[in-house]
Amino acid sequence: MKFFYISIFSFSLFMLQACGSTKKIVDNAIGPKTNIDSLFQSQNAEAAQLFKDSSMKKLQNNFIDFKTFSSKAKVETQDKNGKNPDITAVIKMVKDSAIWISLTATFLNVEVYRAYITPDSVILLDKRDKTVQYRSLSFLQEVTNIPFDFKSLQNMLIGNPVFFDTATAQFKRYQEYILGSSVNTFFKNLLTLNGSDAVLLSSKLDDTDVGRNRTAYIQYDGYEKVDSFSFATVRRITISEVNKLDIFLQYKQMEFNKDLMLNFNVPKSYTVK
Repeated sequence: MKFFYISIFSFSLFMLQACGSTKKIVDNAIGPKTNIDSLFQSQNAEAAQLFKDSSMKKLQNNFIDFKTFSSKAKVETQDKNGKNPDITAVIKMVKDSAIWISLTATFLNVEVYRAYITPDSVILLDKRDKTVQYRSLSFLQEVTNIPFDFKSLQNMLIGNPVFFDTATAQFKRYQEYILGSSVNTFFKNLLTLNGSDAVLLSSKLDDTDVGRNRTAYIQYDGYEKVDSFSFATVRRITISEVNKLDIFLQYKQMEFNKDLMLNFNVPKSYTVK
């Protein structure tokens, strides 16, 4: 159960909600790896470049560039053993500096974990066992088997695209959507954007390692205007390799760019693990 909570803390950074106009995308969310190259064949080079420039500008206009962020979130998960206990998460961030997360078991209303993440470290409090762990950021990569760095964690929590390499990006129009693809060291990424304003609707991540069948599908929905930002309040992710994990996350009480103090005290009575 302990590593279930650690995984939720990390995996809940992936998010999305399937409904409405994007349901036909979700129906085939998890399956064989997507043949991205075939989707972008036979494009006129000059027209493709013009469309890429236009699409990148729209995508960047939707990028949430914040100073501070705070929110609560409802987290639900289901794996091969069935539905796991619901979690309430409190998330606070100071851009490029620190992420503060508290996890509470909803049905007991008892805080079970608290974490403090910086660009190079993780401090994890186990509130039940009264222990503390001091780890490098690579600890999250070990637990989740995902190559997180600090900026990718920020972007995932805030709802910006993750593991999307603009240097290798391609774009094309597909029906009423814009498709964007990229390839980096770890993942092939296929984005689905709203055709009119390039709001992010989904991201399909496939492992570039041909020996693995790891894939993840993230969808973003429930957009609300928070300050000047379009923020996806409802998200769901499906992660599949040997087994499958479904995560539902719903944000509320979002605030951007308010004065924020991230106090993180480790009680002297806690045992270092």
